[in-house]
Amino acid sequence: MARKTGHLITPKRAKNLVGVAKVIAPALIPVLAPAIVRGAGVLSEQYDRYRARRLGIDVADIGKYSGYGARLHARIVGFSDSMEPLRASDSAWVSKTEARLAQLLAAVRASERMPTARRKAAHRAVGTDLDVLEQELLRRLNVR
Repeated sequence: MARKTGHLITPKRAKNLVGVAKVIAPALIPVLAPAIVRGAGVLSEQYDRYRARRLGIDVADIGKYSGYGARLHARIVGFSDSMEPLRASDSAWVSKTEARLAQLLAAVRASERMPTARRKAAHRAVGTDLDVLEQELLRRLNVR
């Protein structure tokens, strides 16, 4: 009389499953591969949208902002774009601020290759400078 061990997978069953998989897998791969590729593409697109939304940029521009400093890089570029209304009326301040933004952007790019602690410290310093510049921009745009 056969004795039941209570195990669902026995060595004999495992050997049979491997044998069945060897026969079925070659037939299923051509059918499943396109669906897997499409699924990977959809996931990649959703992830790009998520990253673009977090950075506050258009999905088409996601390739411009990568690395540890992507968020700061996008913030600097956005700040530069938001100074447009002041270019004619306050060109001296805009010129000075653009020079500072170029320095901050260079610092963000340089920090990509720094050790973690130094990179984080550099990012904090850049973020603090941007906070001050943004407050000044809002004041100049009469936003309270």
